[in-house]
Amino acid sequence: MISRGKQHQQAMRKARLAAALRQNLKRRKAQARGRAQNKPNDDTALAGAEREEHAPDFRRNRSSD
Repeated sequence: MISRGKQHQQAMRKARLAAALRQNLKRRKAQARGRAQNKPNDDTALAGAEREEHAPDFRRNRSSD
């Protein structure tokens, strides 16, 4: 049987790892946005909908769309 102290330690570890994963994801998204903005783009006159195609794709399962 798991003691209360060990349960508390496991819960704290799980919360700490979840927070670290969230921060990592935020950092990676910011880096990808920065790279996308710094990328030279000759199509400066594109409409807004067409510009969104150049935004980073954060979907887990990317399709071939």
